[in-house]
Amino acid sequence: VFDRAGVDCLLVGDSLGNVIQGRDSTLPVTVAQMAYHVECVRRGNERAMVIGDLPFLSYADPSGAIDSARSLMQAGAEMVKLEGGSAVVEIVRQLADFGVPVCGHLGLTPQSVHQLSGYRVQGRDADAATRLIEEAGRLEESGCGMLVLECVPGALGAEVAASLAIPVIGIGAGPDVDGQVLVSYDALGIGGGRKPRFVRDFMAGAGSMDAAVRAFIEAVRSRDFPSDAESYGDRT
Repeated sequence: VFDRAGVDCLLVGDSLGNVIQGRDSTLPVTVAQMAYHVECVRRGNERAMVIGDLPFLSYADPSGAIDSARSLMQAGAEMVKLEGGSAVVEIVRQLADFGVPVCGHLGLTPQSVHQLSGYRVQGRDADAATRLIEEAGRLEESGCGMLVLECVPGALGAEVAASLAIPVIGIGAGPDVDGQVLVSYDALGIGGGRKPRFVRDFMAGAGSMDAAVRAFIEAVRSRDFPSDAESYGDRT
């Protein structure tokens, strides 16, 4: 459905641990599970770029990162995504040297949810914002070809995007980045419970899933999404 509607990329995220497996975090997701879902998405996809998440601790050292990336690439991923800043710079460099396209992920990094004291907006004070901008630059220099930026103030999202030559894809990072990503279940209004501020239900008022995905694409390209109400400021 998403490929047919014209999305540019399909991210097979380890958030499948939450929305498909029913877990309360992404930490239990394995490389084998990710490879299975990447392969399923690849078979149903014709044109969109497929990106696969490297799950928790699957890239803790260069050898493990290469093995994990190989599994996802052989399953059909065209790029792999990993979380973290300075701690993963050398891992990114190694993967890039082996010809593996890499997407970074900064801000709220769900694999570090316990270290971050829960699901909280990141980069709200000046020191944290400066560190994030510096880490984004290091990731780009080490070989990242794309960056996902999650749950940061909109002004910081704009600053990071302006500082990098690579595309910055936001999820709760304001409208002034290069693109937006949402968990498909959230974009289509599947599931209950409290949703993050940046989620919009595109099925509301849509007659079909196809129409909902097209509405998402148009809202992103026109910068109607996210609105100010769906973005974060420097303080709550």
